[in-house]
Amino acid sequence: MNQHFQTIGIIAKTGDQPLAHILDALVSHLLHHQRHVLLDSSAVPWLSDIGGCETVSREEIAARADLAIIAGGDGTFLAAARTLVDAGVPLLGINAGRLGFLVDVSPHEMLGRLDEILSGLYVEDDRQMLTARVMRGDQVVAEGDALNDVVMHIRDVVRMIEFDTWINGRFVNTQRADGMVVASPTGSTAYALSGGGPILSPCLEAVVLVPICPHGLSNRPLVVPAGARIEIAVNEHSRTRAQAALDGQDTIDMEPLDRIIIESKPRKLHLIHPTGYDYLQILRVKLGWGEQP
Repeated sequence: MNQHFQTIGIIAKTGDQPLAHILDALVSHLLHHQRHVLLDSSAVPWLSDIGGCETVSREEIAARADLAIIAGGDGTFLAAARTLVDAGVPLLGINAGRLGFLVDVSPHEMLGRLDEILSGLYVEDDRQMLTARVMRGDQVVAEGDALNDVVMHIRDVVRMIEFDTWINGRFVNTQRADGMVVASPTGSTAYALSGGGPILSPCLEAVVLVPICPHGLSNRPLVVPAGARIEIAVNEHSRTRAQAALDGQDTIDMEPLDRIIIESKPRKLHLIHPTGYDYLQILRVKLGWGEQP
C-alpha cells in the first residue's frame, strides 16, 4: 500500500450517539494501517479507546494533518471547511447525517473506500468558497468565509427588509424582501435551492443571488461570474433589523446603512471523493429525481 495521507485528523458531529460505532471502526482501521491519528475534541467523547491517537486543537489539525475526515452531516462539514481551508488540508466526508450533499461516503462502505483512498485511489475536487465582510462606514465590523452561502435576512420580526444591491460597483436595484442568499455553486443546492434558485455545477466559476420571498415578483435569481464583487446595503429607510449569516452558522447583526461585501475567496477548498464519484448521481438520490409518485 502506498503511503498516502500519513497524518489524519478526525472531526465529528457533536451529540450524536450513532457516531460511536462509526468512529471506533474508523480509528481502529487507521491505526491498523499505521496512520498518525489526530482527534478533534468533538470526536473524543464517542470513542471507547483513544490509545494510539493524539487529541489536539482544530488549529493543530489545520497545521499538521495531510487529510481531515469529517464524520457527521453537511453542517459539521461546513464548519470544518471554514477552519481548514486556509491551511489547504483536503477534506473527506463520512455521512452520519441525513441529506449529505457534502459528506458522500456512507458508513457501510467506509472501510473499503478508506483503503482505496489510503492507497492513492480517489477523486480530487476543488470548491469555490465565499468571503464576506460587514462594513459600518469605513470600519469592518465582522468578516468570515462560507462554503455554501452568505445570507442577509430579517431578525426578530416578520417584516421585509429594504436593501440595495451593487455588482462590481454598478447599482442593480432596491428591493423589499425577507433577505438575499448569495451562494457558491456548492451552496446552490442548499438555501438557494429552497428559495427557487438554479442548481449550479460545482465546477462552475459563478455565484448566484437569490432573493428570499421578494415583494416584487419580477425579482428573480441572478447568476454572476465568480470574480464579481457583490455589495448589499441595508437601506437607510428600512424599518427592519437585518442579520448576516455565514453558512447558517456564524451570524452578524446589521444596522441601517451597513453593507455586506461578498467576493469569491482566492483559496479554494480541496475535497477528496472515493473513485466513481458522480455529482449527478448524488442529485438523483438526494433530490429523488425519477421516483414514481
